[in-house]
Amino acid sequence: MFQKIIKFALGHKIIAAIIILVLIFGGYFGYKAIFAKKGTTSYVTAAVEKGTLIVSVSGSGQVSSSDQVDIKSKVSGDVVYVGVKKGQEVKANTLLIQIDSSSAQKAVRDAETNLETAKLELDELLEPVDELTLLQAENSLTQLKESKQKAEDNLVKAYEDGFNTVVSAFFDLPTIMTDMDNILYDNTISRNQNNIDAYADMVRAYDVKVDQYKSEAADSYYAARTVYNKNFQNYKATSRYSDSAIIETLINETYEATKKIAEAVKDTDNLISFVKDILTQRRLSVSAIVSTHQSTTKTDTSKANSILSNLLSIETTIKSSRDAIISAERSIEEKELSLANLKAGADELTIRAKKIAIQQKEDALADAQQTLANHYIRAPFDGIIADINVKKGDSISSSAVATLITKQKIAEISLNEVDIAKVKTGQKANITFDAVEDLNITGEVAEVDTLGTATQGVITYGVKITFDTQDERVKPGMSVSVAIITDARQDVLLVSSSAIKQQDDVSYVEIMTESGVPQQEVVTIGLSNDTMTEIVNGLKEGDSVVTQTITANSSSTQQQGSSDFRMPGVGGGFGR
Repeated sequence: MFQKIIKFALGHKIIAAIIILVLIFGGYFGYKAIFAKKGTTSYVTAAVEKGTLIVSVSGSGQVSSSDQVDIKSKVSGDVVYVGVKKGQEVKANTLLIQIDSSSAQKAVRDAETNLETAKLELDELLEPVDELTLLQAENSLTQLKESKQKAEDNLVKAYEDGFNTVVSAFFDLPTIMTDMDNILYDNTISRNQNNIDAYADMVRAYDVKVDQYKSEAADSYYAARTVYNKNFQNYKATSRYSDSAIIETLINETYEATKKIAEAVKDTDNLISFVKDILTQRRLSVSAIVSTHQSTTKTDTSKANSILSNLLSIETTIKSSRDAIISAERSIEEKELSLANLKAGADELTIRAKKIAIQQKEDALADAQQTLANHYIRAPFDGIIADINVKKGDSISSSAVATLITKQKIAEISLNEVDIAKVKTGQKANITFDAVEDLNITGEVAEVDTLGTATQGVITYGVKITFDTQDERVKPGMSVSVAIITDARQDVLLVSSSAIKQQDDVSYVEIMTESGVPQQEVVTIGLSNDTMTEIVNGLKEGDSVVTQTITANSSSTQQQGSSDFRMPGVGGGFGR
């Protein structure tokens, strides 16, 4: 029977393969349906803690017993002192070269002054307000209120003066309008026609331009008559007890009407003057009425100009008084708020701002002091001066100024082009040795190659690290591992990096709830190293986060939010 099955399978390979797959999948899913519920899932958790996060760049190399270090200036300037010579043995911190530091010293003094000022401002802010300051603030507020009241009184008076000015104007404006009407449309020159026509006829035969003057005089008169009639009606409807807005409108309206009337008087006088000039040139007699008309226009012009000046002065006074009231109101509001704040004392936000300002000034002072210190180039360790590249009076920048051969042991390592970008001189480092397992020495980056070396397409850069202490067990040629500290954060929230999960561009963790079921929580991450990650936002100290998920039935451990589905006896898997 078994042989027949084998023979059939060999003769029908495709059908046999399908049958085998069906049996495998059926067996798997049957197995899963029967036994899946027996498995349990457990979680490994860790608490969110505050601590210090250190980020480092690691490299390996060898110990050198004697080497040279190019000492570079961190600032630019003129060399004012060279304290060593070639071949001289020096101790650590020996002053080698001094660069002109007058500007740096001034920067330190200024930073000290700024810091002291900021501290005094905080002290002054924290002191209770004295009675004199409080009294001065109250007096200032009182004076502003008095100024506002004075401006309001001035505005009331301006409206009264304005109305009186309008009244005075209407003593003269009707007369002026009557004069213009008589001059233009009476028949005192000729009984058979209006004066305006008579004036034109006198000289038209000599100069037709008279018709233009006639037209301008007539148009100006009718324009003035229109606005005057409307203005006069509004004047009669207004009293000194009317609303201030109505009085102000009447003042403005009378001013505009008077301008129209003054223009009409001017155009009328232009017509008369033109006619008189033509007659005079022709040696023709000039009627006495012409001189009378000219005298009248001259008088009316003076009256109109006086009215315009008085009305404009009133308009300016009203605007100035109104602006003074608005300005006083704003100042009063500001002084009232200032007085209230003065009585209440400094608020927490202001105090905090002052403290932040002090911290900024302290940082600025520290930076200025460091810059000043950089003007004094010192030996970083004991050694021998192999070369001096500058002399007194030279101007230098960031180039090498001296070469120091050390008797001490240093570590030389290589870093790739990604890591070297994070490394600079002065950074601290931890150094371990393959041959001395229990030895851990701290050091400092003394030199970083500016040019890389290409080996089989890989670019590397050399870094030299000086040891803070010497140990006799360390021998030249020993293999060394160095971790250069590139960044550090103190007192920050930390979680294991295995707890951080990603979906699209969002980072999240799983927090264990009281029911024992993890819950996703979106977080903002900051600095991280190989094991720990800084949490900027989303968690608090003490939160319990899932770092590992263990499923008992599949004997699998899930991390980073991934799992594999595997069939018994079949290689490969189906990933989520």
